[in-house]
Amino acid sequence: MTVEQQYIDLFSQTEAMICKHSAEVLNVPRTDAFADFERLGFPNRKVEKYKYTDVSKYFEPDFGLNLNRLAIPVNPYEVFKCDVPNMSTALYFVVNDAFYNQALPKGNLPEGVIFGSLKEVAEQQPELVKKYYGKLADTSKDGVTAFNTTFAQDGVIFYVPKNVVVEKPIQLVNILRGDVNFMVNRRVLVILEEGAQARLLICDHAMDSVKFLATQVIEVFAGENSVFDMYELEETHTSTVRISNLYVKQDANSNVLLNGMTLHNGTTRNTTEVVLAGEGAEVNLCGMAIADKNQHIDNNTSIDHAVPNCTSNELFKYVLDDQSVGAFAGLILVRPDAQHTNSQQTNRNLCATRDARMYTQPQLEIYADDVKCSHGATVGQLDENALFYMRTRGIAEKEARLLLMFAFVNEVIDTIRLDALKDRLHLLVEKRFRGELNKCQGCAICK
Repeated sequence: MTVEQQYIDLFSQTEAMICKHSAEVLNVPRTDAFADFERLGFPNRKVEKYKYTDVSKYFEPDFGLNLNRLAIPVNPYEVFKCDVPNMSTALYFVVNDAFYNQALPKGNLPEGVIFGSLKEVAEQQPELVKKYYGKLADTSKDGVTAFNTTFAQDGVIFYVPKNVVVEKPIQLVNILRGDVNFMVNRRVLVILEEGAQARLLICDHAMDSVKFLATQVIEVFAGENSVFDMYELEETHTSTVRISNLYVKQDANSNVLLNGMTLHNGTTRNTTEVVLAGEGAEVNLCGMAIADKNQHIDNNTSIDHAVPNCTSNELFKYVLDDQSVGAFAGLILVRPDAQHTNSQQTNRNLCATRDARMYTQPQLEIYADDVKCSHGATVGQLDENALFYMRTRGIAEKEARLLLMFAFVNEVIDTIRLDALKDRLHLLVEKRFRGELNKCQGCAICK
């Protein structure tokens, strides 16, 4: 039996149950998504975009799924305590793949702003969700997106009306909880209307030491003149597999910052696809990965300059130790009418051992002649001259190596436009390099 067949059989047997515990708006695309999954299957190394990560093999084990939506016995507001100074956020939780609504933050969001269960909002305001859900995440082109759309029953929606500014950052904590090997399928839908502004921090944590497989599909609609920052911080454990597909569409003069940081994981595959659909749009796409042991981190990105006068800046940095593996493939596409494009892509990688492996594939496709585009990638080891200089100044070799690695990734941290988070990341990265951090500081789950 193929890897896909067990899930084809599962959906055929439980479709009614899946739909019963979801919303009609989320159920409508399931049939087409299931057909696309049957046709595409899970991607493996034969698929160009997945040549560095054989996703299909991670679906082979027999994972549990909570299709009947049984309550998970955990109150995240009691077990998760983030005590980092000045990190004042509106805190929400997703337990496995269900929005936790039994308790919510006391602070009120601005009028008209929605942050809550995708299932519940789809039932209460179906026209709003129907207008956006699944419109960027094309199930006909990606097997993981098709699989997620087939099985996802809930998730999160973040809606900000026209010209509304959400001053307080929103923090969404994804908690993985299970007594057996477990699979979750999450959805996130972000909608910023014209002139809206918001910041979202998404943190991934694992509460138990069993094997987890998490698929995630995020759709972001940034309206004209909107400003949106989204930070993703992954701190799970070595038995966790995360496969996340992020789709972003930006209208005219929108400004979006995306920053994904992997501090501790097992296997991670992130896909990011950004379409600059309106003139004057700007995206800053950043990423940082720190890996050791046998950890695997693969980032695949594409930025589509579909119209003239848009700007994109892309920066990814990896630090790999032991036998860890990193991969980065980034495509910048400049379409024929996209004159006056300004685009820069940079990938820098540090291999601390000879056994660490890094695969990098920067790509430019330019079909316009009046553009300013550049890309570059490097893979190397610590600067021995700098190391020698620091040792002559009385700094121990181990400490000197830590300082150089910290300085190497600092450029990515400095792109963060939230000072409290920036300070927190400086601390967490330092502790990670010192081997003191396997999980998040201040999280009672992880102690």
